[in-house]
Amino acid sequence: MFALDFLDLLKTLLVLGLKSVLFLGVLLIFVAFILYGDRKIWAAVQLRRGPNVVGPWGLLQSFADFIKFVMKEPLIPGQSNAVLFLSAPLVVSVCALGAWAVIPFSDGWVFADINVGILYLLAISSLGVYGIIIGGWASNSKYALLGALRSAAQMVSYEVSIGFVIITVLLCVGSLNLSDIVRAQSGNYGLLNWFWLPLFPMFIVFLISALAETNRPPFDLPEAESELVAGYMVEYSSTPYLLFMLGEYVAIVTMCALGTILFLGGWLSPIPVWPFTYVPGIVWFVGKVLFLFFFCSLAKAAVPRYRYDQLMRLCWKVFLPLSLVSVVGVAAFIRLQHG
Repeated sequence: MFALDFLDLLKTLLVLGLKSVLFLGVLLIFVAFILYGDRKIWAAVQLRRGPNVVGPWGLLQSFADFIKFVMKEPLIPGQSNAVLFLSAPLVVSVCALGAWAVIPFSDGWVFADINVGILYLLAISSLGVYGIIIGGWASNSKYALLGALRSAAQMVSYEVSIGFVIITVLLCVGSLNLSDIVRAQSGNYGLLNWFWLPLFPMFIVFLISALAETNRPPFDLPEAESELVAGYMVEYSSTPYLLFMLGEYVAIVTMCALGTILFLGGWLSPIPVWPFTYVPGIVWFVGKVLFLFFFCSLAKAAVPRYRYDQLMRLCWKVFLPLSLVSVVGVAAFIRLQHG
């Protein structure tokens, strides 16, 4: 009996491991093309060609960059803490990838459909800041340490506003399950049933806060090449640097996926009639994620970088009061609706 239970457990773990490896492979390939698209959009805004050499239309440029980084020799500063120095990029990349365990791509297409999915997502994504702080401190460089401290203050600040934005959605749904949040937006009016319309100010706050939370331009102050010589990553090269950048791009795709779930109906069709309802839910989900990422790329190309005092003022003096008022307003409205 014990042997049979052990074999069943081993079989379950093997199947789960194979599914995880397959999913991570697909996710990493998707991120590689997201990076290609980001560079192409940036080039188009600046009237450049962008990547166009490796592969047809430059489609394999991200894979060539991957090989280049992996083949380089990693350099470890002489006075640094080598163990922490090499562990920091792993923490950032693992936390960014681990957040996808609870993301539902379609109805029933989710690794862990847990009831507290949104809490897990916030918790695992918040841990990434520790990798950045460890990397900046272990580098034994003043530039890296300043960049890490900037990142800690910035990410913690904008997590507060993102948290209040999520609370407004949770008040409307009454569940912490990400799949339930998507189902709550279904209806006969399609995209007019989604939360982007009644919670439009919170949708805008979420998008801007997501850029700041993931250190994306125009809020890339932790890296700020012109001020801090690339910030917390200044001493990194080769594969450790690649892992930092991988974590950053996976994080922004995660935020786009979370925005899709919270405000754009997840896998739901924007027009709930034939033939749109016959399109698989994962197609709508990926399309909405790409739609949000397109605007993130436009912000990177068109909006100048904020000063650090402007960045923090925007969070604490604009977004925090606005999100607090929205939480109170939504709670009062729901209370009145239910008598």
